Amino acid sequence: MFLKSLILAGLVLVPMSIAPKAVAESLTLDRVYASPDLSGPRARGVKLSPDGRAVTYMKAKVTDARMTDLWIAEVAGGEPRLLIDGGKLIPEGRVLSEAEKSRRERQGIQSRGVVTYAWDDQGRFILAPVEGDLWLYRLADSSLTQLTRSAADEIDAKVSPKGSFVSFVRDDNLYVMPSAGGAERALTSGGNELTSWATAEFIAQEEMNRDTGYWWSPTEGYIALAHVDQSGVDIVARADIGAEGAVIVNQRYPRVGRPNAIVDLYVADLKTGEKVKVDLGKDTDIYLARVDWSVDGATLYVQRQTRDQKRLDILTVDPTTGASRVILTETSPHWVELTHDFTPLKAGGFLWTSERDGFRHIYLHDARGKSVRQVTHGAWPVHRIAGIDETKGLVFFEANRDLPIERQLFSVAYAKASDPRALTPAGGSWATEVAKSGQAFTGIYSDPSTPPRTGLYRADGQLVRWIEENRLAEGHPYWPHVDRLRLPEFGTIKAADGQDLWWSIRTPPGFDPKRKYPVIVQTYGGPTSNMVSRAWMDPSDQLFLEAGYILFRLDNRGSPNRGVKFETALDRRLGTVEIADQISGAHHLASLAYVDASRIGIMGWSYGGFTTLHALTTPDTPFAAGIAGAPPTDYRLYDTHYTERYMGTERDNLAGYEGAEITRRLGNLKPGTLLLMHGMADDNVTYDNSTRVMAALQSRAIAFESMDYPGLRHRAGWTQANYKHRMATWLDFFGRKLKPGN
Repeated sequence: MFLKSLILAGLVLVPMSIAPKAVAESLTLDRVYASPDLSGPRARGVKLSPDGRAVTYMKAKVTDARMTDLWIAEVAGGEPRLLIDGGKLIPEGRVLSEAEKSRRERQGIQSRGVVTYAWDDQGRFILAPVEGDLWLYRLADSSLTQLTRSAADEIDAKVSPKGSFVSFVRDDNLYVMPSAGGAERALTSGGNELTSWATAEFIAQEEMNRDTGYWWSPTEGYIALAHVDQSGVDIVARADIGAEGAVIVNQRYPRVGRPNAIVDLYVADLKTGEKVKVDLGKDTDIYLARVDWSVDGATLYVQRQTRDQKRLDILTVDPTTGASRVILTETSPHWVELTHDFTPLKAGGFLWTSERDGFRHIYLHDARGKSVRQVTHGAWPVHRIAGIDETKGLVFFEANRDLPIERQLFSVAYAKASDPRALTPAGGSWATEVAKSGQAFTGIYSDPSTPPRTGLYRADGQLVRWIEENRLAEGHPYWPHVDRLRLPEFGTIKAADGQDLWWSIRTPPGFDPKRKYPVIVQTYGGPTSNMVSRAWMDPSDQLFLEAGYILFRLDNRGSPNRGVKFETALDRRLGTVEIADQISGAHHLASLAYVDASRIGIMGWSYGGFTTLHALTTPDTPFAAGIAGAPPTDYRLYDTHYTERYMGTERDNLAGYEGAEITRRLGNLKPGTLLLMHGMADDNVTYDNSTRVMAALQSRAIAFESMDYPGLRHRAGWTQANYKHRMATWLDFFGRKLKPGN
């Protein structure tokens, strides 16, 4: 049905070049943090309607980059139109609950209004939670109905697979209600902050990329749901310091080596409400990693991970009895990464990705878990399975097959030997969503000269229509400044073990290779994020360039999407190889004729703050100054799943923990070279990670600077004004530390 609607001629998207402009304007601090967004209109949460006739997406208001609405674009053509105005649906004075604030923090949601939504499988309506209440948009009559109106927030709202019900969690219990209207019904009772139903615990949300605690069966007859008991989790009392005072929050925070929440899994019969407990094994100190249903709903699949994360089991479960058995086990001497790649097939069996040959690749397994064949091969990793077309026997996947700094969408036959076919061109970075039928996909593409642009494509890669073309031309918000946009250069240096380390470098407008420039190294350094990519850069980076700095990034060993050897180089020794690689990057910079080797700075947030502190406290450091934001400074203060994955426990890796702890290194810090920053309500990297550094530096009489943000957490809650102030502080600090004459 969808293919019949592809009536527009298709063109393959290619990276665009920037046309010259007569007059170029320098970017200012005020303009970067004003609306409209300098990167132009961007589509977020792009989804194809179930019938393939339309594409929906969220987009920020032109007048407010932090307020998002829901839009729709017909496949057959025509201008996109507004479906739900998020700003108009927010009740005056509405304050989100702590549960919803924490959920948004875990998901990194920075906007308000429509921040998520879901189609029913028949394409009849769209469910949109807005600031704690649920709204239903009916396409037949373009009507918008408010489903809930309560003081408490309805969170993790879903449409059942056949569209008969809407479900949500309120006050730690699971509710369902008919989508056509009618009374809500509680499927659980007795849920509270300590023993909750159908919620994802802190660790699952923060570190396991699992933000839900319940799963509908395809037949709508059952719901699998988690029961979380965190009464044994330590209470970490932290001060939540705001602009007008402070409160003490007794947070259940599972720090490394300490008890986790106990998570059980049940299957509830929707008609009777009766619940059957799933047999997850005798060991309760495990992680409930993933839950999936077979296509016919007859089997529940559960991924169970051991506490040390070196073993992952896939279990099949009888939903009527809860009986289970292990059908597949993955093991690693390092850790087994969690993914969302488990893909059940209608014909039985499933697709799965594994790093068992040193790189993540796709494997076909039968219904009993036996490996049938390895689908992809090579010295490159699959990033994720994006979708399937069972009619043609194709699996779609994203990968950086040719260059680590790019990403494309590919397809390959999974039942027979064949070579992957690239569906999108090289030269940049793609993020895609494949339709359930596999007959089309949406793709967001960017490269250093192309802001994110979103299109709808046929399965062969031909463009059907633009959703947000976002062409960098006259009228685009960035157009007045385009001639000052400096594109990065890319290259590699060798790590100590011979592996390639990719870097990017950007020079200031008016760059003169005969001059010497100060450099700012932007770093993360940790095992979950890349910094070097052929993608559109945040416009705020241009402020550093306008101020006369060179910007440099390097992906050290331990960063993802490079294979097991590269990614596990920091196993049990955080703060070692990644720091050595960043210092090698600084030495490479010092060898360049246009770099002032005495004026190289470094900066990063979260793990990047940890990297910055270690780099500044390395003897004979090449860094003249650094900014460490929200840094984990002692991994004994951080959570279980993340820390134990890479470091084990203190009992079995005392040397690793002591080596990563920062206060013992602070004697190496040169006075006046550090700016320490932190949100004073951070519930992830808690504020004591920074206060202990402050106290240690004060006890040594080592001068440093600090900037704290009242009421702000690790990610969520930051406003444009906060970000603007943070950038102004960065520019001021580096201006005093890295500019000539200082």
